[in-house]
Amino acid sequence: MMDLHKAFAASYARARVQFLEAAATAGMAITSHNHPLTGRDGEVLAMDVALDGSPEAERLLVISSACHGVEGYCGSGVQVFAAHDAEWRAKTREAGVAVLYIHALNPHGFSWVRRVTHENVDLNRNFQDFAQPLPENPAYAELHPLLLPETWPPSEANEAAIGRFIAERGIDQYQAAVSQGQHAFADGLFYGGTAPTWSNGTLRKVLRTHGARARHIAWIDLHTGLGESGLGERIFAGEDDALAVARARAWWDGGGQTPVTSIYDGSSTSARLTGLMWSAMPQECPQASYTGIAMEYGTVPITEVVNALRADHWLHLHPEAPEPLRTAIKQQMLAAFYVDTDEWRAQIITQARQAMFQAVDGLASS
Repeated sequence: MMDLHKAFAASYARARVQFLEAAATAGMAITSHNHPLTGRDGEVLAMDVALDGSPEAERLLVISSACHGVEGYCGSGVQVFAAHDAEWRAKTREAGVAVLYIHALNPHGFSWVRRVTHENVDLNRNFQDFAQPLPENPAYAELHPLLLPETWPPSEANEAAIGRFIAERGIDQYQAAVSQGQHAFADGLFYGGTAPTWSNGTLRKVLRTHGARARHIAWIDLHTGLGESGLGERIFAGEDDALAVARARAWWDGGGQTPVTSIYDGSSTSARLTGLMWSAMPQECPQASYTGIAMEYGTVPITEVVNALRADHWLHLHPEAPEPLRTAIKQQMLAAFYVDTDEWRAQIITQARQAMFQAVDGLASS
């Protein structure tokens, strides 16, 4: 296996090079879908896709990164490590499981150290039926002017007002109000948009292309920023269906050591969300049985994560901000979604690898 430190990169541009080199060396079939814009350093942006295994395989495992751009610093490392992992690749071949790596679902956010797409949209709130009325979030509407004040850092009065909201309603209600998704404030946090994003449309094309022949599909989507630092929570990613939940728990529960949680029964640290990306799978590959999880790695406390997002959105609205403040905010964002220690990276790789092996066993038994 490769040195786990070398699997992770300090920029999107470097992460992309490492992924493409690893996939090419492994002999994977690579397809790149170029983004319409360039990156922070003028680099080409792309959703890169690598298939390890037969395109005719009936069993397919999808491993994706950077749905929320800045979270790609973690997810890309998992994918690069996997491409170099001989034991893992032998496991998939023996089981007849093809693995589809989708690197940088949201390459723009990855490059610019933002969570959102270039449309300022949270990709994991963007999978709605836009022909129907969109979900409302009145609690977010109440908080919006507090979350994005005129000046940054926020005033003491602003912080006190948010503190009162948390004291009166609890941290869970605060998290839910902010994160569940909203479609009314285009400049706001967790904005789901009013139309499909570039990443939404491109992902659907990838799923149709590579998933059309599969009869059984599993999906591990890699995330960070929620929960205890270093702990990879396995959050069920599918319809609120008892059989589907039971199947996911049978595959990934790990004998009770790594329970699969759900937003539907309140067992997850995540709030109940809308417009989730996993819904594209049954829509684009209806012929296949689907089982998925979001692997959510903790970093820092939720209030620090929200404050980092507030700062980043404020910065996006204030391009005139002085360079020292801009640098500090970007450092704050990266720290909220990526813990730059070998201990944390080892936790990420160990847990991802376990979940990947479990997924192959689950698919092989289908």
